[in-house]
Amino acid sequence: MTGKGTIEPRLSGEQLARIIPMLKSVDSVELKVSVAPEAHRATIQGLPIDPVEAQPRQVYFFDTPELALDQAGIVVRARRIQGGRGDTVVKLRPVEPADLPDELRRNAAVKVEVDVMPGGFVCSASFKGKATAAEISDTVAGKSRLADLLSKDQRGFFAEHAPSGIELDRLVSLGPTFLLKTAFMAEELGRRIVVEMWLYPDGSRILELSLKCLPSEAFQVAAEAQHYLHSRGVDLTSAQQTKTRAALDHYRDQLKVDG
Repeated sequence: MTGKGTIEPRLSGEQLARIIPMLKSVDSVELKVSVAPEAHRATIQGLPIDPVEAQPRQVYFFDTPELALDQAGIVVRARRIQGGRGDTVVKLRPVEPADLPDELRRNAAVKVEVDVMPGGFVCSASFKGKATAAEISDTVAGKSRLADLLSKDQRGFFAEHAPSGIELDRLVSLGPTFLLKTAFMAEELGRRIVVEMWLYPDGSRILELSLKCLPSEAFQVAAEAQHYLHSRGVDLTSAQQTKTRAALDHYRDQLKVDG
């Protein structure tokens, strides 16, 4: 699987100079770390994680076979959740929050968030939508249109930012990727940490730990979370992988093989 590389655990001076003013304009911050596969077992044992409580989910991405949307910084995703629920998102990244129109920022379905991982960060604007698990299945099976799965506002957001000539109903579904999601309360932090295990069709997997906080408290929470995880043996210096990047790389390579 591609997308791996050695990552410095701390943000550089240049990165800090970029992210500090950005934090004044975003809605939230999500701190993330992916754990090296050889450390998955030790991490699960070292943290108060109850695997039995994990919730199964399926994720589908939609793009062209050449991943033209990914190259343009656009993600279209649908997620099936246990119990018949689901959701959708059209995401644009990276973005500069100050460049986004006020009308977009006032929309309750839009969230502007900075994801921070050891050695890097990215700011995204996510336009969220509701769907049922059955509606997503019908779309993937070709029984209904992707355009009908998304809201009118999501379709407008896509049309504004998608490369010329790329229409929603010409996108192919990439997936599903199966994942398990759970969470635990880190008592020392007084915060909830989310745990996701993404299982890819080639047998590889990503274990990610994350927590959200207000932009104004990002640096303090990051330092406290780093200390908490380090004290429990979680390696924060391993090469980082993002879940979406790994999924898109896998399905791109699979499309090449099938083609």
